[in-house]
Amino acid sequence: MQSFKIIVEKHTDGYVAYPIGLKGVVVGQGDIYDEAVDDLTSALRFYIETFGTEELEAEEPALDVFIAEVNV
Repeated sequence: MQSFKIIVEKHTDGYVAYPIGLKGVVVGQGDIYDEAVDDLTSALRFYIETFGTEELEAEEPALDVFIAEVNV
């Protein structure tokens, strides 16, 4: 089993989830937070089962993620 850090964004029309450190591989979406996470988990599982983990274009793993806001 492999762990991935993910981002879940809330938009006006639902939620979008994607893994950190993978180059454009998979995205999940849903009307609620849990649906987006479940969709992403399913998409990651499918990708790994189909292509294998060696096909994931992984960057160096993020140690932590911060969200900040600046005024310009």
